[in-house]
Amino acid sequence: MLMTLSRKPWLRVGLAAGLFTAVVSLFVPNLYVSEVRILPADQRLGGGLGGLSTAAAAVGVSIPGQDSPDAAFVDILSGRSLRENLLNTRFTFPMRTWYLASKEVRDQTLYDYLGVKNMDRAVKALKKQISVSRDYKTKLITIAVESESPQLSQQVAQRLVRLLEEFLLSKSRTRGSAKAEFSEKRLQEARIEMGQAEDAFRSYLEGNRNFTVSADPSVRLRGQRLESELKLRTQLVTTLAIAREQALLEEKNDMPILNLLDAGNLPIEKSWPPRSLAVGLAVILGAAISWGVMNRSRLTQLLASNSQKADQEQA
Repeated sequence: MLMTLSRKPWLRVGLAAGLFTAVVSLFVPNLYVSEVRILPADQRLGGGLGGLSTAAAAVGVSIPGQDSPDAAFVDILSGRSLRENLLNTRFTFPMRTWYLASKEVRDQTLYDYLGVKNMDRAVKALKKQISVSRDYKTKLITIAVESESPQLSQQVAQRLVRLLEEFLLSKSRTRGSAKAEFSEKRLQEARIEMGQAEDAFRSYLEGNRNFTVSADPSVRLRGQRLESELKLRTQLVTTLAIAREQALLEEKNDMPILNLLDAGNLPIEKSWPPRSLAVGLAVILGAAISWGVMNRSRLTQLLASNSQKADQEQA
């Protein structure tokens, strides 16, 4: 082996380049990816802008089509409000600053972990740590979180799903809650009006118990009018009570369901850097460049000879 290295100095250069790359790669921290997969439940999203569409519209997110709720999920997950909340969340996790360093346990927010100067830069930096993609055919949404700690990647992925659930629970109720609130308020007003109609008819009956057989047409007419008003108010109260129950049911039915296929794994294998590949490429490139430099005169003559042959063939 030593004789081979002494006869082929370009090989020594390649091995030296590989060794240098291996040493440098030790100072590059490992990165770990945790993934979450979500499948939206289309059948629960209703028509119009109910459910998830209303939730997205609440924060100014445009939806390409009502039949693509998965696109709305991606927009919501990429929205600034959710990411700012995520950045302000505190996590406890172990990590290494470089390959051979000992683990240190940190308790800090994701904003502090990124080490940026302001929230705008933190949101931009988070785009490199978190990616959200969707499959157009299966509508499967994948959230991938990459960090220097396996535990942090898993915790951030799971926290992002919880924030999405909280957002949907609070924002997607907007339409149903508004209907239920309006129905409840109108029902209370109708009950008051019905009570007033009952009091008026009761007072009239105290002096005109037999108004239906009275000889005075005005007495019969007024009694019939008060009775009809009471029936109308009673029917209105019944209708509004049914409308309120329907609004409450719509509020529940508009809640989108998250079919969580993968809840966020604890990664074991690193995703970056590819040290073996980097060392192998460094050896090959170093040896190739060194061999080319050492044999540049031969290569020049070979290229010149090939060029002359090509000129002769063309002539």
